[in-house]
Amino acid sequence: MDQQKIEQYGEELYQAFLSRRAVAPLLSREPDISIEDAYRIQEQFVARRLAAGERIIGKKIGATSKPVQEFLGVYQPDFGMLTSGMLYEEGDSLDLGQMIQPKAEAELAFVLKHDLKGPGITAMDVIRATDYVLPCFEIVDSRISNWQIKIQDTVADNASCGVFVLGKTKGDPRKLDITLAGMVLEKNGELFSTGVGAAVQGSPANAVAWLANTLGELGIPFKAGEVILSGSQSALVPVTDGDELVCRVGGLGSCRVKFSGRSAA
Repeated sequence: MDQQKIEQYGEELYQAFLSRRAVAPLLSREPDISIEDAYRIQEQFVARRLAAGERIIGKKIGATSKPVQEFLGVYQPDFGMLTSGMLYEEGDSLDLGQMIQPKAEAELAFVLKHDLKGPGITAMDVIRATDYVLPCFEIVDSRISNWQIKIQDTVADNASCGVFVLGKTKGDPRKLDITLAGMVLEKNGELFSTGVGAAVQGSPANAVAWLANTLGELGIPFKAGEVILSGSQSALVPVTDGDELVCRVGGLGSCRVKFSGRSAA
């Protein structure tokens, strides 16, 4: 795909983000689009957000768990960039009117104390470089109509990044078994799903190592202080006005988020 089209689709996704109006799947219009093309489009999309005043504060891994892969029809992990405009903390009000077609997923966030650059990074390297882990919610939001996405669509759309909400309880991954720790997700006081760290590429640390190595081959490091979202341990949760979600991670703590307003779709 030539540079003109790369820039065209990156701009289209940025305008969809601004206007909160979804666009037709890219793959339906460009059947030959490659994953490499899609990442170049993602880079253009993110660059427009940075030019508007945001900054990169971390990275996310997407499509790591079987339930999410089955829902999306995507069967390999992908990644996106986290920007300062996406960050919320537990207790903040989350307005659905800022999104198009949001869905929530519960996962573990890693906050780094050291830089980390692949290739050659192992799960143990990830644990050593981590300052602490937090329970969190990622609110994914596709700029592609009706979530009609294949891997190329979600990659171009910055891995369907919406916003993310960090919990307040910090855990030391050297003392917490993040592989076997169970996660319980409740929606409006009722059990919605259960999960475990091993559902994410065998361990959340494995997923983070995969991303460190994948980005390292592109010359992109993890930096101290960055937040790395390790991938969903729950099924995707549709959310509407008034919904409240709580995820609880065994041995760590919980994260709670409440939604108000109405999304664009």
